[in-house]
Order: sequence, then structure tokens, then C-alpha cells
Amino acid sequence: MPAAIEMQYRDYYQMLGVERSATAEDIKKAYRRLARKYHPDVSKEANAEERFKEVQEAYEVLKDPEKRAAYDQLGANWKSGEQFRPPPDWASGFEFRGRGAPGGAHAQQQFDEADFSEFFSSLFGGGTPFGEAGAARGGVRTARDHHARIEIDLEEAFRGGTRMLELKRPELRPDGHVELKAHTIRVAIPAGVTDGQQVRLAGQGEPSPRGGSPGDLYLEVKIRPHRLYQLDGRDVTVTLPVTPWEAALGATVSVPTLGGAVEMRIPAGAQSGRKLRLRGRGLPGAAAGDQYVLLRVALPPADTPQARALYEQMQRELPFDPRAGLGG
Repeated sequence: MPAAIEMQYRDYYQMLGVERSATAEDIKKAYRRLARKYHPDVSKEANAEERFKEVQEAYEVLKDPEKRAAYDQLGANWKSGEQFRPPPDWASGFEFRGRGAPGGAHAQQQFDEADFSEFFSSLFGGGTPFGEAGAARGGVRTARDHHARIEIDLEEAFRGGTRMLELKRPELRPDGHVELKAHTIRVAIPAGVTDGQQVRLAGQGEPSPRGGSPGDLYLEVKIRPHRLYQLDGRDVTVTLPVTPWEAALGATVSVPTLGGAVEMRIPAGAQSGRKLRLRGRGLPGAAAGDQYVLLRVALPPADTPQARALYEQMQRELPFDPRAGLGG
């Protein structure tokens, strides 16, 4: 799994000078006032261009009920300039619309993302679910597809199954406030689903405004980190502790896999860091993944007189220098 990114938190409400409880109309008025004040073509302010970009970025998020609802889920206790690390599941269970465009073309972003901050790009830019473009079908604008991100355990990705999910859809109320409405769906998770794969639920997106076909709902699958296994595509890796005598003499040991424990032969003379492969023991699929077993030699503690005596005997009788090849 990639490491979480830290960045400077940006308080979009503070940038526009509005409360978090502001209505859509309040936000629009604040944006228009500040955009006039800091527009680079007319403003005499020393930092006009920078402030104008900040105002544009804040408005791009807060004018959109979906982006605003997702941003609000990050919490209200952050301060501008603080180091911020988005929770890995911050967008999970949150449903939003694709950006449909006539003629099957992708919708164009209404902003130049390069002018916006790393904070914005990481949460809402291209490559995130909020940056995806929905497609219209048959050359006619129809209902938009919806998207959501769900998190599952690695075991669930291995075996598949059916589960009930509660998703939240943001809607703009008549009073201008954003409301999250929850609804429950049943989804079949295919065995062998991979991290980042999308599961399509036909007809469960946005209803058609003209009585046509509804949009689809796409669920992006995120697989949670596992306490034993590291996932790479369909392959998994497990670190297996072995005793010095198992590594030196060879042994048959029990190894955990997603499908249950199996017996594996460790060759004599194995070293820490050696990788052994169990074919087809990763995630299932047309070409099943493999499981890699990373050996780690674990030393018994010299915490009894008998154990210490054995180590002292090896020290005397085994002509072994692990640093012989280092020179110096």
C-alpha cells in the first residue's frame, strides 16, 4: 500500500470568510465579493493573484454539494497551515455523481487544476473519484452514473460474497444547506476482486430526468491493509519466521495462506530474506496470483543457563564469521 501523504490543510470556509453552516447562497455571495476584490486584472492588492486562486479553489469545493459534504467529513478541528493526513477511508461509503457530457465526451473541468493546491488535487483532482467524467449514452444526455468507494478485507476479496452497504448521497435542501441521505444496497463482490477495481451495479445511479434509462452505480474497491499479508495486484507476500535449525538443515513447515494453511518445504541452507513461491495461492482470477513467503530467521533468546551454554558452544566450535566479506 502507498504511504499516506501529508500536506498543508486548507480551510475553505475561512478562505471565503463564511461559517461552516453557510448556505449555498451565502457561499456564492462571498465568492463573488472576493473574486471582484482580488481579480488580478483590477485588484490593487499586493497578493491579489494568490488570494484569487485561493478563492477560486475554495469555491470550487464549497459550491458543489458533493465535494462540500465530502470535505466536511474530514472534520472541523483542523487549522489552515497544519500538517494534514487524509484518513485512508475518508471517501468510503460516500456516493457522488459522474460528470456527464453530451455526445459521449468527457466533461471538462471548470478549473485549471494546476493552479490549485496539492491539498485540492489529492482529494478532488484528476485521478480521484471526484475527477472522473461520466459518459452520456447514444449521443444524448441521459442520467449520470454515480460512484462510491467501499473498503473490504483481504479475505473478502479472496472469497467474494454478498453484503449490504449503506451509502450516503449529498443533496442540496431548499434552504441552501447540504444534507446527507443514507440508502442501503445489496452488492455481490466477485471472488478475486483487486484493489482499485470497479464493480458496476446497472441502473442504480441517477434516475433519468426524462424517463429514460437510469445511470449506473460504480463501486471502487479498496482493500484494507492486512496484519499478515502484503498485496501486490493478485500476489500476496507473507513474512514467515523460522528457527536457525529449520533454515540450516531444511524442514517442512505450516504456512498460512488465504485459502488455509499448507505445508511447505524449506531448503537446507536458507537465509533470512529468501523468497519462496506458492503458485496460485494469491487472489483467484483468470490467472491466479501467487503467494510469496519471505523467510526471517528468528533467534531463540539466551535467557536460561542452558540456552546460553549452547550459544557459547556454537561460538567455540562453529568457524562462522558473517562479516568476513566486508573487508577492513
